[in-house]
Amino acid sequence: MQILSYLFYPNPGNAGYGSPKAILLLGICATFVVLSLLVRFWRGRLGNPVTKRLSNSWSTALLSFGVTGIVLTVARVEGIQFVAMRFLWALWAAALALYLVYQIRNFRHRHYTVLPMVTVDDPRGKYLPAKKQHS
Repeated sequence: MQILSYLFYPNPGNAGYGSPKAILLLGICATFVVLSLLVRFWRGRLGNPVTKRLSNSWSTALLSFGVTGIVLTVARVEGIQFVAMRFLWALWAAALALYLVYQIRNFRHRHYTVLPMVTVDDPRGKYLPAKKQHS
């Protein structure tokens, strides 16, 4: 029962912008936002269409997790009730972990590289008999 009151307490308090936890969380979430922009530019330069399709949601997910984390951190520091609950951070972390597991699994199972076809130019080819055409 103690863990439930710890997780669902509406205003945990005792946090400030100078707190190392708040600075670390804001830094991680701001890094997610910057990475979302970098991933968007990286995807524009990709040549492999399979990688481009599989990485379609990465930029949006990074931006969503970054902005949500910043909102949760600011709500905690400012003492906004019910948005500052620790349970929302647990939900955020679980959603991030599930998204990462799904994306890694999906990438490992579906990623492939299209190899260029090598055609052999055989000078004898025009003299060999061709396959019969069935009509």
